[in-house]
Amino acid sequence: MENPILVEVNRGGLLESFHRGAVCIVNSKGEIVFELGNSMQMCYPRSAMKFVQVLPLVELGGIEKFEFTEAELAVMCGSHNAESFHLETVRSILHKIGLNEQHLGCGAQYPSSKRYANALVQTGTKPTAIHNNCSGKHAGMLAICQLLGYDTQNYLDPHHPIQQLILNYVAEMYEWPASKMVCALDGCTAPIYSIPVYHQALCFKNLVDPIQFSEKRQKACKTVLDAISKYPEMVAGTHRYCTDMMKETAPKIIGKTGAEGIFCMSFLDQKYGVCIKIDDGKMLPQYNVAQAILEASGLLSIEQETKLHHYCTSELKNFNQLITGEIRSKTELFAPLKQLF
Repeated sequence: MENPILVEVNRGGLLESFHRGAVCIVNSKGEIVFELGNSMQMCYPRSAMKFVQVLPLVELGGIEKFEFTEAELAVMCGSHNAESFHLETVRSILHKIGLNEQHLGCGAQYPSSKRYANALVQTGTKPTAIHNNCSGKHAGMLAICQLLGYDTQNYLDPHHPIQQLILNYVAEMYEWPASKMVCALDGCTAPIYSIPVYHQALCFKNLVDPIQFSEKRQKACKTVLDAISKYPEMVAGTHRYCTDMMKETAPKIIGKTGAEGIFCMSFLDQKYGVCIKIDDGKMLPQYNVAQAILEASGLLSIEQETKLHHYCTSELKNFNQLITGEIRSKTELFAPLKQLF
């Protein structure tokens, strides 16, 4: 059975294309309270896993040992634009752990933001690993190596001790056994693991309601949530949904994008976890759906909704800036959410 159409693209009043996907929302008991499509669909969390991949560093005392700031912790959780403040913060992390940019194994990437990518082109500057949107995560992984005294040369090998450590945290936070996971490589070469949509939602519930874990884990989750809430610009950047949304809603609501159409959210007060998976892997529809969920929840003020609504429904323009159509979430699908909040 196909997943439902979540987002439609219209041109001249005609449905031109559409995006199917799955949505799962779980409560504090791990029960599914809202579902569209197949919640047991297997996929990779991709960068939505970053909030978990950093937990070992926090729980094992790395923040205190290296005197990392909340902004530095936030960029370790981020998929950044490679804006100047992102690069400065990643360099500060590397300096504190006694390493440099050459130790980053994420590979060179032009900045995710066209503006900052064009700036490099205009100056004839080639991107390096620090421009990679995942360089903060990699700096955090290197910090775990330095904290625990492990070799940094092959830190991305799935069998490396820190990756095995991270895998244990992933299995616990997602409540999905490692034996059932397929290990693959993310775009930045870090190991990534296959996890059902339901369990990805469950993880984001656990981040804001880690009651079943140790006090150290609970404290680590709160530390991460505090950092990304205070420094949402580090999680993505200018004109990015993760940042724009959390500037308005954090710490009550936090969210993180992942490649291939993944978006996960946590609702702090309700202790809800959410996972969105867009079947065709397009990135924009995940934000359309995430914003539709927020608006249907009734938790946004009129001012907040006005600032963010263009992520739910927006006009499409051609190269002459003429309006040709619109992309819109099928908001009627999310109407039942008002009963949950």
